[in-house]
Amino acid sequence: MKSILVSFLFLLPGLVFAGSIQEKTVLYRDGDTVLEGFAAWPDTPESKAGILIIHEWTGPGEYVKRRARQLASMGYAAFAVDIYGKGVRPQAGAEAGKIAGYYKSNPAEFRHRAQLGLDQLRNLPQVDPHRLGAMGYCFGGTGALELARSGADVKAVISFHGGLGTKEAARPETFEAEVLVLHGAEDPHVPAAEIEGFLTEMKNAGVTYTFTAYSGAVHAFTNPAAGSDPSRGAAYDARADRLSFAAMARFFRESLRK
Repeated sequence: MKSILVSFLFLLPGLVFAGSIQEKTVLYRDGDTVLEGFAAWPDTPESKAGILIIHEWTGPGEYVKRRARQLASMGYAAFAVDIYGKGVRPQAGAEAGKIAGYYKSNPAEFRHRAQLGLDQLRNLPQVDPHRLGAMGYCFGGTGALELARSGADVKAVISFHGGLGTKEAARPETFEAEVLVLHGAEDPHVPAAEIEGFLTEMKNAGVTYTFTAYSGAVHAFTNPAAGSDPSRGAAYDARADRLSFAAMARFFRESLRK
């Protein structure tokens, strides 16, 4: 475990934290499968809300670690879950698509792996088990929604440019979380019919949700590694990244407050 001295200043109210952040790699298991997560939290004695982060289709890497540290700098405890297993880090493209597609086609397994990560989040120092949230990017956005559909004990869930469809729709008697979907309005990977199906699903399940679409943004708009060419269907969009970060901060601040 290592401690990092940070001093972050955000322009949004309530997002200032200066102090020591703890972080560590966490090995845990699903039966015989070893999973490798990453945790970051502010080194303070006060109880803190916890946020689970679910990775993109290439598996947990530096991007979700950066997001975990970012959340810790805001006063949250964060845990980046490993859906795939230690060492399973596919290259973007057909390899990642095959593995991600397996979990999307098997939502029970997807939800189970996400739940194991949520259990690890609860074990972090001073985490308030009654103030847990989840968020994810692309494949991880789909995973965050699947976790909520499972009836997991989370109060708030955010999908950043994630897929919205599922093979096991939400049921009103199990769905606990409030939902925020942050979507690229020009995302070619999420067709209009999928959006309409999701909105109908949320309505039928009685879910409190917000759906925000950013004009001009395509898939992966929060990740600079996606490049700058929207014609490829995935590209970074600085405006959508900034606005979605602000929306995330407000949502968690309201939903996970004491």
